[in-house]
Amino acid sequence: MYTVGVRDHIMVAHSLKGEQFGPAQRLHGATYTVTVEVDREELSPLGQVIETSVLRDSLRGVLAEIDYRNLDEHPAFEGKRSTPELIARHIHRELGRKLPVTAGTTLTITLHESPLVWVRYRAPIRGASMLPAEPA
Repeated sequence: MYTVGVRDHIMVAHSLKGEQFGPAQRLHGATYTVTVEVDREELSPLGQVIETSVLRDSLRGVLAEIDYRNLDEHPAFEGKRSTPELIARHIHRELGRKLPVTAGTTLTITLHESPLVWVRYRAPIRGASMLPAEPA
């Protein structure tokens, strides 16, 4: 399996309803380092998993929609909690729609809350702009 990854970060505000979330029930800020990895069994005919500049630019475009936003007011989280797990899944789904990938590609999103705590969402890309194999 080949893997290519990039990183970026976001700053969001949100609150997590429910007693189990303790003080996080109140509106608070969170900064996440976002790591994205694209995995493929085989390289393209160009010898790549994906062009890193395309991955980086696509990630920034997806993150721009939630960066410096109050997720309690964001349409993607309307009526839902914005836990880090659900934020990672949201990034996965939005990024998966934008990436020019072929079948058999897995996308992994990791949100690092701190050097000690992270969440990860990994799944095959669905609804992507599936490209045919590049000519040799």
